[in-house]
Amino acid sequence: MISPTELKQVRQQVLAQTQILQNLIPPTVTYSTEGNVLIIGPEDLARLAAGQLSGMGACVILANEAITSQDPEHLERVLESATDVETFYNKLISVKGFLGQFQVTVDNGDTIAELSMVAIRKPHFDLILDLSATPCLNLEMLPPGYFYVGQDQTKLATALTELPDLIGEFDKPRYVKVNADLCAHYRHGNAGCNRCLNFCPADAISSIDNVIEIDPYLCHGAGSCTNACPTGAIAYDLPTPQSLQVFLKKIVGRFREQTNVAPVVLFHDSDAGAAMIDDSLAGEILPVELEEITVASIDHWLSALAWGARKVLILNTPATAPTLTQMLNGELLLVNRILEEMGQPQRIELVNSVDTEVVAPILDISRDWPIIMPAAFDATTKRETLYAALDHLNQQAAAVDTCLSMSNIPYGKVTVNQDKCTLCLSCVATCPTQALKDGGDMPALRFVEQDCVQCGLCAQACPEKVISLVPQVNFDQAVRQAPQTLKEEAPFECITCGTAFATQSMITRMLDMVGSHSAFGANIERLKMCADCRVKDMFEDILAEPEKQLK
Repeated sequence: MISPTELKQVRQQVLAQTQILQNLIPPTVTYSTEGNVLIIGPEDLARLAAGQLSGMGACVILANEAITSQDPEHLERVLESATDVETFYNKLISVKGFLGQFQVTVDNGDTIAELSMVAIRKPHFDLILDLSATPCLNLEMLPPGYFYVGQDQTKLATALTELPDLIGEFDKPRYVKVNADLCAHYRHGNAGCNRCLNFCPADAISSIDNVIEIDPYLCHGAGSCTNACPTGAIAYDLPTPQSLQVFLKKIVGRFREQTNVAPVVLFHDSDAGAAMIDDSLAGEILPVELEEITVASIDHWLSALAWGARKVLILNTPATAPTLTQMLNGELLLVNRILEEMGQPQRIELVNSVDTEVVAPILDISRDWPIIMPAAFDATTKRETLYAALDHLNQQAAAVDTCLSMSNIPYGKVTVNQDKCTLCLSCVATCPTQALKDGGDMPALRFVEQDCVQCGLCAQACPEKVISLVPQVNFDQAVRQAPQTLKEEAPFECITCGTAFATQSMITRMLDMVGSHSAFGANIERLKMCADCRVKDMFEDILAEPEKQLK
């Protein structure tokens, strides 16, 4: 039996010997500032704050709230502070931007004006100090260069210390990248997936001309977009999903080999969460530091279990944006329903502390759980890795072949009304993951459930509106991975030459819709001809009776 002290020593060795592979020259973005700062808030507080700033490029006050105190001594201090700082009293319309590029629009009488152009003759402010009762930017993660302190003196003191240091050029990582070829947001005039747009706490993601774009200057690297993206079109770059998977497999495997103990993986952020990690942490817990806890997603959680971890903990702190917590709770509900369906205990849990009184009961309970034999698979794409982990965990438990139905999940199948489908294959053309495919030489519609992300593009593209989505997690690996035939029929052959040129249902549909139209009249049989024979028939008709064309 290995002792707690020995477990900690092994953990230290494993983590020291195993590194997450990073890009040697990571992509970055650069902020450039001259230190031009705008202070927004009550004039008295703004003027007092401006009086404590030095070394800035320029300082401007926008007084948007009433003075906070009429005390004579207070007002005297205000009058003596920042006497050279100009104050504006315009109504604030909007604040946009980031460090070095803040656009502030105000009501300038009959027009809307850029305050920076009026105040300092520049197209933008570099920094904003917001002393308003409520922040002018209503975001969970505020852009760099924007300091909201309200009337909190501690926050104000910190901001006044940091502002003078934000002059010059600053680099930060470009956290994520977008592969438009994999994106299921919009195709061929049809709207599809919006999952990433729903979970960005920094409002850094937008759909511009129906293309998902991420503003790297606003992005904080929360990872919620990469977590929510079902196709892997949005991928974290520091570390990449594959690098993180490789790291997890190595540390879990090495720890098990040296201790014969199945470890608990703990994901935590690099700020508030990291501050809570110290040597008192139980030796069987392997901490994994991320920019934000949402960088690791359901495929990382399940693969860590499949490679031999007995439990995954996610450390949530008060610093975590509410949107991220909301998303995590939704994903945890799904993943634990998956584990329960296959007969596994709830091996993934969100915790608010790593103190002994919180963690010890979790460790005690999980030690009695069935041991998972480590899987051999390596991480590939997000979706393939998730299903490889799911199938391994299922085989280690009840080996169920059921389907778990849940709403609003990016897994499931499509169904087709065979009586009304014409096999036009518009759905195939718009499917971003090739879950829908044609039948090759035969008129057919094939479907692979494992590849379907439930984006809805196929249903939007279908002219007959005969496609329905069925969100579910299918535990039958063979059925889920095998091509299924949703509809198949013999081709329609030209009545003249016998060449197959369309589907039976398409010709039937066309005859029903336009066959009785006066434009076709006595030439209804031409609809049953291929293009070549149709043209020949038209010319033969003209040659046989030329004057008929003049009627």
